[in-house]
Amino acid sequence: MVFNRSLLAKAALGPAAGAVLMAFMAAGAIPAYQMYSVGLAAVYTIVVLSVGLLAGWSGIWSVGHPAFFAIGAYFTAYGSGHDWPLEAVVLGAVATGAVLGAFIGYAGARFSVLYIALLTLAFTTVTLEVVNRWSSVTGGDQGVPVIELRSALGLGTLLGGGTDAQYLAVGAAAVVLALAVPAAGSGLRMRLVAAKSHPLAARTIGIAPEAQSSLSFAVSAACTSFAGVLLGLLTGFVSPDPFSLTFGISLIAACVLGGVGTILGAVAGGVYLTWNPSLSSAVGLPQPVVQGLVLIAVLLFLPGGVVPFLAKPARSVVWRVLRRPDEHVPLPADESAELSPVRAASETAGDDPVLLRLEHVSVSYGGLKALEDASLSLRQNEILAVIGPNGAGKTTLLNALSGLTGNGRVSGSADFAGRPLLKARATARRRLGIGRTFQHAEVFSELTVAENVLCTRRLITARDRQSVARLLRSVGLADVADRRPGELPFGLQKRLDLARAMAEEPKLLILDEPFGGLDAGERALLAQHIRRLHAEGTAVVVIDHVLDDLFSVAHRVIAFDFGRTIGEGTPDTVLQDPAVRSSYLGTVDGRTPLPEHVGERSMIRLRGIGHTYGGVVAVRDVDLDVRQGVVLGIAGANGAGKSTLGGILHGSLKPARGDRETDGTVRTSLAPEGRALFKTLSLRENLEVAAYAAGITGAPLRERLEETVEWLPPRLRDRMSASAAGLSGGEQQMLAIARALIVRPDVLIVDEPALGLAPALVDEVYDRLARLAHDGLTVVLLEQLLSRAMSVCHEVVVLHEGGIAAHGRPGDPEFAEQAEAAYFSGGLDAAATAAKADARTSPVN
Repeated sequence: MVFNRSLLAKAALGPAAGAVLMAFMAAGAIPAYQMYSVGLAAVYTIVVLSVGLLAGWSGIWSVGHPAFFAIGAYFTAYGSGHDWPLEAVVLGAVATGAVLGAFIGYAGARFSVLYIALLTLAFTTVTLEVVNRWSSVTGGDQGVPVIELRSALGLGTLLGGGTDAQYLAVGAAAVVLALAVPAAGSGLRMRLVAAKSHPLAARTIGIAPEAQSSLSFAVSAACTSFAGVLLGLLTGFVSPDPFSLTFGISLIAACVLGGVGTILGAVAGGVYLTWNPSLSSAVGLPQPVVQGLVLIAVLLFLPGGVVPFLAKPARSVVWRVLRRPDEHVPLPADESAELSPVRAASETAGDDPVLLRLEHVSVSYGGLKALEDASLSLRQNEILAVIGPNGAGKTTLLNALSGLTGNGRVSGSADFAGRPLLKARATARRRLGIGRTFQHAEVFSELTVAENVLCTRRLITARDRQSVARLLRSVGLADVADRRPGELPFGLQKRLDLARAMAEEPKLLILDEPFGGLDAGERALLAQHIRRLHAEGTAVVVIDHVLDDLFSVAHRVIAFDFGRTIGEGTPDTVLQDPAVRSSYLGTVDGRTPLPEHVGERSMIRLRGIGHTYGGVVAVRDVDLDVRQGVVLGIAGANGAGKSTLGGILHGSLKPARGDRETDGTVRTSLAPEGRALFKTLSLRENLEVAAYAAGITGAPLRERLEETVEWLPPRLRDRMSASAAGLSGGEQQMLAIARALIVRPDVLIVDEPALGLAPALVDEVYDRLARLAHDGLTVVLLEQLLSRAMSVCHEVVVLHEGGIAAHGRPGDPEFAEQAEAAYFSGGLDAAATAAKADARTSPVN
């Protein structure tokens, strides 16, 4: 925790406001009959703050806080009747609330928000039942009085229902608000928010979401129990009525009204709870009705709450004053200098000790082996690249290293810096010295850029903040340190993900597709960062599909396919291995026969098409004609833009730039990657859902079903009432294609039809697609394997980094070499590619 003048000034506002309010009370400016309401508002403020911060910081909505409120109140009543000192009552109530809250928070961390709410609801129900039945202690329905509590420290005696209790409530609320201010800027709050917003990424920086939920619930429950002590002293009498489930719902309504997770919002919520009965009486409606109307109005018109709504104009003014006109954030000049190239593999072979050693590591999910018998070693100060096609097991390998395999069964052995690795928890691996980035820059969206890195520390000191500031400068993020990640383009989010992984100077840095989605300048910048880490002695394991940039930083390359290691070598030699090349390009024994003649009519025309996702360029400057009757293959590595282009061709995705034109009314249908079947529905119901979506019902539906079922293989025709979840991968793929066919499309787009299938099933799927081409259907195949596309298509388009790098006919002997070069590096020669542009429109004979 770092205290500065600004923070101390904010924290002092609560006590200052409390002192002013108590001065008014002492001077008689507040009528005596209203002083009780003021004290009650102060008590409710503490409770609303406890519930609101728990929801805002940890994402836990609790209906169980009336039970903790009751625990504190009944502790007061029992202590009063048994001559307990005030301090013992407070400590007992707070400790009991904290222990029970920690248990509920830990138990509920394994469930969704709904189930946590149900768990807390059950806790309140049980507590109220105990209160009603344990009449010897609680007085049951009749309640129990609070007479007085003496202080063991000589601070005097507090009478139940007396004026002193009102002053105590106001002062206590002021102190709690003051403590909440530094807590809002502490590492505790940052780690709670990180665990809430992205539990998986939080584990990679040493944050255990279960522990954070338990801690936050314990603190919240303790504060609420303390408020219960104040309530018992304030009222002088404790009965079950104030702690009903209705009050739990009222607490949530008050949090939403004021602003979830805001300190001033808690004050507004406490005031609302106190004067809601008076408001109900004034309008002549029952309290639940008024409360429901107020909550509906807030949710509709002020979804963030009253306080954030009022504060928004002020933030907008500050933003307009402080924002930079240029979103581009360049690196400082001294960071742009060219670094020396990495050492060759031969230079590192014997120089450095082995940091990481994996032997026969396998990861299985049920009957699926995602990683099988993987063995590798990594030396300190070495950069190891891992390559392979989509589904090869690369990410599973990284997850095994970082402890994020979920429910997967991991076998084999791994040692990191002389310590066993596989049995260590993911949170412990950060302490061992392992940092991790993610393919899609999994940042904590509710924290600022600086807080995303600061949350790696448990206790934040001034030195930590200076260290993080230097780190952000080194990656070019110093100018946006106070911004939220959602306000930044994707490239800067990637830098932030890298900075968070680099914090605390890990011995091993794991990078998951760091070059993906970046432009050429950003990729060059990232390569500089990786070289800098190497120069500082950090070992790096990196996977990516952008081979040019990946090989420019790697000492050694390991290739995976189907979960196994298939090759190893230097960046200059690994792609010469036939097994490695075939894993990318594929091998095909025969060619599926295609119709010899196709039409010249253009079904779909794309001109100047470009598309981005949050600043990430997916497709750029694409011109393409899809002609009638053609089987068009769109090939490219993972991340090349195939699925995006398929969505644009289908018409379900509107491009950011360019035009999509069709010749008259062209019906398109898409069989997406991964099939996207409704697993709980039968085969027939999966087909019917697609037909209903297209407006096909009645007799036409029965006709379409009969026609489509005939296309399916016999083993599926006989199981139309079976669940889709029971099908094999190949059978699911054929059902997905059949679902796309039921609308009788003019153009069928199939995304990765062979993904995850055995060779025999791949042949069957493509044979059935070829039959559709013979029937005159235009087919677009989105394929990762270039050789497969070359064997089953009339025309092939090769995408590289979102653009068309090659386009031609498989029968052209020069095109095969050109397509292969385009697949890996964008092409042999751009001029040669342009010379073949006539293949796009020339008839296929």
